Amino acid sequence: MPDFAAERAVAGAGNGPGSDPGSGPGSGPGSGPVAGIDEAGRGPLAGPVVAAAVCFPGLALPPAVRGLIDDSKKLSPARREAAFAAILEAGAVGTGEASVAEIDRLNILQATMLAMQRAVAALAVPPAAALVDGNRAPALPCPAHPLVGGDRLSLSIAAASIVAKVTRDRIMARLAAGHPGYGWERNAGYGTAAHRAALAALGPTPHHRRTFAPVRDVLANIE
Repeated sequence: MPDFAAERAVAGAGNGPGSDPGSGPGSGPGSGPVAGIDEAGRGPLAGPVVAAAVCFPGLALPPAVRGLIDDSKKLSPARREAAFAAILEAGAVGTGEASVAEIDRLNILQATMLAMQRAVAALAVPPAAALVDGNRAPALPCPAHPLVGGDRLSLSIAAASIVAKVTRDRIMARLAAGHPGYGWERNAGYGTAAHRAALAALGPTPHHRRTFAPVRDVLANIE
């Protein structure tokens, strides 16, 4: 289960796992909260990529809340919703997204970094440091520390993974209402067999990522 060990390492020494001391100026270690950052939606064929940044004051959580938080991929939809509500009560949360147009213009990696920057900017209090799930981090106004497998190790990153996933799933459910047939309310825009079949039969929508191969191939056949 994730814990606060990585957050404490960053807050106490300013030199956490996978740290990159040159990744941003920011304030010194221990002078403010540590944010956990994660994203949802890098792989889908449609919809934005969404990032979340979560800080827990004092790196402490009530046991009931702590027991709800884990890597979002391990949780059922009902538990994710319960954890999402608990995280909003217990922590400071910022979310950000990059649009389909930005994904197609920048590429998905750079669009993900942009969504993460926007999530941090949305926090009410700027963090003193950040832990970012994965092997790279965006440029931030504070030191940013990549942490591979962070959603399994860090409570703050795991919480961010839940917030990003629930937020994006809700966006895709809303988009599905205006574009029936693709099953986004079930597949969240990922390239399932049913989604690909609908894409071939109905064609792309304005919410499809035109630079992603399955969508690009359909467009080429249409043109």
